[in-house]
Amino acid sequence: MGKITVFSRSRLGLDLANLIDEPKLIAELNPSDVNISYKVPSGSLCVLCKGARMLCGKSRCPIIVRLSHYMRTLVKVKGLNLDGSSPPSVFVGRFGYPYVFVGPLTPPVHGDTSIMDAPELWLGKSIDEIAEIRLSLIRGNFRVKVDQPTGSNRLLDEVRDLALSNLSVEVEMFFKKKPSGVFLMDDEVQPFGASAPIESLKIGSLRLDHRLDKAYHDYDLKASDAVLELYKSSIPVSKIQRAFSVGAFGEYKRRRLVPTRWSITAVDSIISNALMENVRRNPIINEYRVYESDYLDNRFEILMIPDVWCYESIEAWYPGTVWNPQGDRVVMYGDYEGFSGRTTYADMGGCYYAARLAVTERLVAEQRQASVLILREAHPGYIMPVGVWQVRENVRNALRKPPLKFNRLEDALEYMFSKLSIPRGVWMRKSTLLKQVLHQRKITSF
Repeated sequence: MGKITVFSRSRLGLDLANLIDEPKLIAELNPSDVNISYKVPSGSLCVLCKGARMLCGKSRCPIIVRLSHYMRTLVKVKGLNLDGSSPPSVFVGRFGYPYVFVGPLTPPVHGDTSIMDAPELWLGKSIDEIAEIRLSLIRGNFRVKVDQPTGSNRLLDEVRDLALSNLSVEVEMFFKKKPSGVFLMDDEVQPFGASAPIESLKIGSLRLDHRLDKAYHDYDLKASDAVLELYKSSIPVSKIQRAFSVGAFGEYKRRRLVPTRWSITAVDSIISNALMENVRRNPIINEYRVYESDYLDNRFEILMIPDVWCYESIEAWYPGTVWNPQGDRVVMYGDYEGFSGRTTYADMGGCYYAARLAVTERLVAEQRQASVLILREAHPGYIMPVGVWQVRENVRNALRKPPLKFNRLEDALEYMFSKLSIPRGVWMRKSTLLKQVLHQRKITSF
């Protein structure tokens, strides 16, 4: 990515009035209260644009959108302490591993805040609503080693208990310095607001989810088995991922904190691998199916082919989108696996496993098997990453709807490509699955 340019507090403070046309909001903040920075690559269009000229091609400037919500939260944080109701939510960082920063996420409001860490309930919300929900969460943090034993660090034990709660929890954090924010682009985890190191922490009464608590106290249960048992008990995937990240599962001596980014993908992978075992034993569907979903300017087209299980996911990022901010052409990423699955990590990251989970859920529910192709177009309206959850929920949303059914592959392809902006030939050249289906003869045909 090259050299990183960091805009400091003083530089950003000078530009606040120009960036945000909300005089009342700016007036509520003294210049000394504003402690936010953002990072962009050296030579980025952001340096020239300053949020005014939309040089990146996005419909709106993501820095301004984030900054607005950061400021709305910061005006509510007075001094070096914050009290509010955690959804509950925790975050485990990955930089410096095996020494990582961990801590609770809490908004400066009280009441039922559970929606703030329940991505399964966010489908249909606008990007502004999601930004408001997540950027109002202040993160307290402290540094620990990932294999820190239970009982050896009071702060860590309290955060772990918080992660197992079934309801919002009253939390009071005392900081070593005022919370500040750094804008980072990461499509694996949900965004959150400003952060500060914790001096001390008070957590109110907890109502632990008895299913999570049971898995936590079973010191002989493997982590993967705990994930699957909880999933079968209808615990939301996001709650399992949260508990997984704080090292609540696994054989006692092998328990570790898992960075939130890694825990999300690990849980999606564990569950979908188990579901695939069932899918492979099911009868094959008897028609071509197309499912679709369009949300946050992400277009998903899903093709199911009447054949044995295999899976491919391809993403296309337009210029001006999160992972192709300055390009002059569409950038495509994709990964494929055959009937036996894969043994290496998918290059396209967590989105691959999130979508695979949604697909295997649907096939298991129907007790059917199919070859599955997922095509995603991310358009410039997707102005900022909101987390890999949006892929999982977009695919789930598509698969909840009745599919369009076709007797011929060509008819299914003609319809699917008519709904996408990128020409058919581009997708065909990228797709391993389509090449096999269209050009490879089966042994049964001889």
